[in-house]
Amino acid sequence: MAINSIINHALLLLALVGTGTAFQNECNSNLVSYWGQNSYGAANPNDQANWQKPLRAYCDENTVDMFPIAFLTTFFSTGGKPTINLANECNSVDNHTFPGTQLANCTAGLQEDIKYCQSRGKALTLSLGGATGGAGFSSDEQAAGFADTIWNDFLGGSSNTRPFGNAILDGIDLDIEGGGASHYPAFLHKLKSYLDNADKKYYVTAAPQCVFPDANLQTTINQIGIDAVFVQFYNNPCGLQAYGRATQWNFGMWDYWARHVSPNPNVKVYIGAPASNTAAGGGYVPFDTLQKITRETRSSFPSFGGVMFWDTSQAHMNNRLDKSVKDLLMESHSCNPSEFVYPPCDAPAWDHSGRTYSAGNRVSYNSYIWEAKWSAGSEPTANPMGEWAPVSACANKNGTATPISSPSVSASHPPIVSSIHSAPSATLSHTMSISLTTTKIEPLPSTTTIVQQINPLPGTLCDSIQAWSHTKTYVSGSTVTYQNQIWMAKWWTYGDVPGGPAGVWATSGSCTR
Repeated sequence: MAINSIINHALLLLALVGTGTAFQNECNSNLVSYWGQNSYGAANPNDQANWQKPLRAYCDENTVDMFPIAFLTTFFSTGGKPTINLANECNSVDNHTFPGTQLANCTAGLQEDIKYCQSRGKALTLSLGGATGGAGFSSDEQAAGFADTIWNDFLGGSSNTRPFGNAILDGIDLDIEGGGASHYPAFLHKLKSYLDNADKKYYVTAAPQCVFPDANLQTTINQIGIDAVFVQFYNNPCGLQAYGRATQWNFGMWDYWARHVSPNPNVKVYIGAPASNTAAGGGYVPFDTLQKITRETRSSFPSFGGVMFWDTSQAHMNNRLDKSVKDLLMESHSCNPSEFVYPPCDAPAWDHSGRTYSAGNRVSYNSYIWEAKWSAGSEPTANPMGEWAPVSACANKNGTATPISSPSVSASHPPIVSSIHSAPSATLSHTMSISLTTTKIEPLPSTTTIVQQINPLPGTLCDSIQAWSHTKTYVSGSTVTYQNQIWMAKWWTYGDVPGGPAGVWATSGSCTR
């Protein structure tokens, strides 16, 4: 018996070593990396050897802790089923679809890969939406029905249309960047009725823009508790390029939301970063800078959960940026939130007497250090349009954080572009890649805006320039014609209309000038 016990114990230890450590949302050292959109391939179409690899290829190392699989692009397509597009790995053009639907059957390529990655301790979720996705609901009833579909097709339910076969994902991610903000609470309420009663642990996350409050998700995440927010600190004026500028960098606002507004006070906030300078239109910073931002942010805010990358293919080709950041995150990390050491409230206490502060002045008030964005005389509050920005959580002399007197973040507050600067803040950040290996993907169903292209006049400057196409991927510097104008792409784009709200295209003049 003793020998058998020793053997069984040894086998258990070997199994644990082989499978890795399961994802722990409580830690402040997690690395999340989106997989599925072949962002590197979209930016480097001629370097096919280094395009996105199968999911299994990224799971042997203890580098990435969670992979949101991107994207489920359209909520309601043919036959009432959703569609998924995983670029060069699986899509409704290159792969078989379930009869009567446009839902790709990815079982052959992904069922076992998902199980393998989960056996290595990775959490794999399904990311819904994306910048060009056909997301959105027309009613609470439709949203609740969609929760049934997600549960049965991708999670712990059952159906005849499971794209990943009998593999069961670990939750969902909301990357909602269009289609309206309505009815998502009804969707999550119904979905969580399944998740909360399951034997398996599931995660619900969201990927809001850094602009606070987020136009598409804020109302929902203010009402329904989720596990983490992967804040997109890129393609926005509040991106990583603005770190240290209180007028724009706003991780402190998200920390305040996490600890005092979110229904889940233990929700984690991640720094979402582009994994290379071709992964997004703005916000990329080199490793040395990201290292400084990560260390300082983690030591300043207890809600910090880690770093999110867009995307896996870009991180691998950028000198393994993912590995460098994971090594950084493992330095002095903790999986016990109670171990967080609050910085001291060493700025002068805010003066109640009505003193006017100058831009850059710092004060201590209500367990935060606040910095004046400009001339400030009001009480420091977490108001995105206010005079103050929270730049660090802090503790009083006895080492404890004092309670906040009254949360002031509003769920209904309109989205703010920038407090003092005008910039294309609402740029859609997680953009969808089409398959780069076969024919063009058909236009999205009726949820996508239909645009009419006016062809360039014959015998004009536009004769040698291709017309813009809503089914083609463009990279920075691409030139197209649209509505008898010449346009140049500022960064990678798919489906964004020249002159549209995304601000991706810059006009170069008329075809007839």
